[in-house]
Amino acid sequence: MSLPKQELPAPALVGLLADLLVKNGWRLASAESCTGGLISAACTDLAGSSNWFERGFVTYSNEAKTDMLGVDAALITAHGAVSEEVARAMALGAIGHSKAQVAVAVTGVAGPTGGSRAKPVGTVWFGFMVDGRLSSEMSHFGGDRAAVRSATVHHALQRLLQLMQPPADAP
Repeated sequence: MSLPKQELPAPALVGLLADLLVKNGWRLASAESCTGGLISAACTDLAGSSNWFERGFVTYSNEAKTDMLGVDAALITAHGAVSEEVARAMALGAIGHSKAQVAVAVTGVAGPTGGSRAKPVGTVWFGFMVDGRLSSEMSHFGGDRAAVRSATVHHALQRLLQLMQPPADAP
């Protein structure tokens, strides 16, 4: 299955994601901070999502990241909650604390407050775990709090689909 070139709305992305997860026999877990469960909500808006959506962790506080996902508090202290290291640890924790083979983690500054020169409002780190492969990336989104959170959900779903695509040389 190749992804369409045009930008799809979140429900269409979720449908494609569901198809790929079911095809591979995989389940998805989300670990969310700045989105507060919006990724989980987008996934579970689709009827039948219990066949492929395993669970969602809303870990808004640093303590929740540590308690629910096993993110080392020292990692948060050293790098900050909005960091590549924490996003990766959140994705690993979502896999480790679930029966999922695929995870998405998001941690960012949705605003309108909380930003800094190093991490301005709109900065979001993503962690992805797809069948044992861990990756991460950062994006900056503009707009108000709702726009940043919506863009984060969309980007997370779109990128998960890309990461789940079989290699071009696969049969």
